[in-house]
Amino acid sequence: MTSDLPVGYEISSEPSRLDGARIHRWLSEDSYWALGRSRQKQDLAIANSLNFGVYDEVSGVQVGYARVVTDHTTFAWLCDVYIEPAVRGKGVGTALVAAVRDHLAPFGLRRTLLATADAHEVYARIGFAPMQAPEKWMVLGEQ
Repeated sequence: MTSDLPVGYEISSEPSRLDGARIHRWLSEDSYWALGRSRQKQDLAIANSLNFGVYDEVSGVQVGYARVVTDHTTFAWLCDVYIEPAVRGKGVGTALVAAVRDHLAPFGLRRTLLATADAHEVYARIGFAPMQAPEKWMVLGEQ
């Protein structure tokens, strides 16, 4: 999906390749944003989203994940981006987010949003920037 992906990895948006148990373990046990998320809730999130997996080309094992909630017309929310710890620092996460960006580009979305507490530099490399007017935005629910 992207030429910037390090050798030995591939990105796919094919739902049948996703390892739901692995994704659930990563997010519910190791991420700061989805700790304790139930498997049922994670499976529903996957089923109702556009999903991307990163896979080791030799073993086929999934080593990364990203999920997009979108109407494919005006808006997208990039979330649940996770790269297996042993693979971090190789450019896989940046390539994954770039692949998501490139996949969404033909839709001509007005905006794609995300929230991060610790990976601003990863997202900035592929074009994300802080909101110009965050005072216009509101949230209902957990902050």
